[in-house]
Amino acid sequence: MDVKSVEDMIEASSGVHFSGFHMNGLELRNTEVGQRTTLAAEEMHKQPFVIGVAGGAASGKTTVCDMIIQQLHDQRVVLVNQDSFYHDLTEEELTRVHEYNFDHPDAFDTEQLLCAMEKLRHGQAVDIPKYDFKSYKNNVFPARRVNPSDVILLEGILIFHDPRVRELMNMKLFVDTDADVRLARRIRRDTVEKGRDISTVLDQYSKFVKPAFDDFILPTKKYADIIIPRGGDNHVAIDLIVQHICTKLGQHDMCKIYPNLYVIQSTFQIRGMHTLIRDSLTTKHDFVFYADRLIRLVVEHGLGHLPFTEKQVITPTGSVYTGVDFCKRLCGVSIIRSGESMENALRACCKGIKIGKILIHREGDNGQQLIYEKLPQDISDRHVLLLDPILGTGNSAVQAILLLISKGVPESNIIFLNLISAPQGVHVVCKRFPRIKIVTSEIETGLNEDFRVVPGMGEFGDRYFGTDDDDEELVVAHTPLRS
Repeated sequence: MDVKSVEDMIEASSGVHFSGFHMNGLELRNTEVGQRTTLAAEEMHKQPFVIGVAGGAASGKTTVCDMIIQQLHDQRVVLVNQDSFYHDLTEEELTRVHEYNFDHPDAFDTEQLLCAMEKLRHGQAVDIPKYDFKSYKNNVFPARRVNPSDVILLEGILIFHDPRVRELMNMKLFVDTDADVRLARRIRRDTVEKGRDISTVLDQYSKFVKPAFDDFILPTKKYADIIIPRGGDNHVAIDLIVQHICTKLGQHDMCKIYPNLYVIQSTFQIRGMHTLIRDSLTTKHDFVFYADRLIRLVVEHGLGHLPFTEKQVITPTGSVYTGVDFCKRLCGVSIIRSGESMENALRACCKGIKIGKILIHREGDNGQQLIYEKLPQDISDRHVLLLDPILGTGNSAVQAILLLISKGVPESNIIFLNLISAPQGVHVVCKRFPRIKIVTSEIETGLNEDFRVVPGMGEFGDRYFGTDDDDEELVVAHTPLRS
């Protein structure tokens, strides 16, 4: 199974985000922010999880969709086919129907598709036409009523072609099937279902289908998050994708509830790194290496939520480039000691950044006793990146945030960065501080009876700094002290 590289992920997650900030760093008034936050929460709550499924004709897209729907039996799922949105052929086009290219982007009524999707995303039922491939009209059969659902599978050969349609998708799959297999399936389908003879099918394939695939469909493969070789025959890939979708659905639900929660876009590359750092058998060296990679992604994404100002520069060619200037008033604050593991990534991204420390007692008093703090004196004038790899109960985070606010840091100036977040912690922090931003890489299942994050990754600080290694501790204990 092919997956986009982690470099693409870094590029996607490090872009500028317009998250409640205006140009020149001007903040909205409190009332306006509150109204926007409420409206955003209501708006996001209505929006479903949209999965785009593209690929060549007869590649097995519908089969893949059917298998996903079957396995997502506990979710409300609907299928929307791009084939339903073909243009009606005019009388002149009907006289030359064998010369009409049904695999060209212009053959589809994309505006009608966008209109239908917009209604579904806003909780409205839609009537989707059923195109008749014998009369080439979409009013022969009754329209299909599609009700709002939690998940929408949007399937079609050119579903990735229009950037406006791609923008609707939370996940994009490309079904990659051998050309000979697709041709054999097309001959069987068109002769049986559409009443065409083989010579007509082959003629249409050589004139339109293959050239359109090479010119329009195959190039959209680069937009896919996941590529599925062999389509519906690849049961292992589909099982993994369904597991991935279930994980993302849980994260999506949380993001719909809290518009100030941001989960970085996941790929199998990221899931692979999570698998390694969660494995209890992973060595300390590998744990640190892959944890650092994930932390860097989270930090880059968090920086994308800072305010910016427009800036023009002169390029080496003498041209003017209009871009943005980074936020200057910035500092990091790590919650000792796991949070210190995130400092190197922050320093690598922000040269010379100031970093403060907060130590909170996590045992005996439910993580609410402040032990130590050392913060920049001018922290009230800065945007703060709060660092802690694990958000569990949220109690320590609340204590740290309250301290920052007591030092004069506006709530909206705090961005909380962590690798994994338990839903309970997200609820606690987001409800208490609706203007803070949380950036994480995965939402966990929850907390166990000991209030430990599950599935989790154990004691992050011990694993990262190597203090859980009994052998190393034994060596240190028997090392003679110098006089």
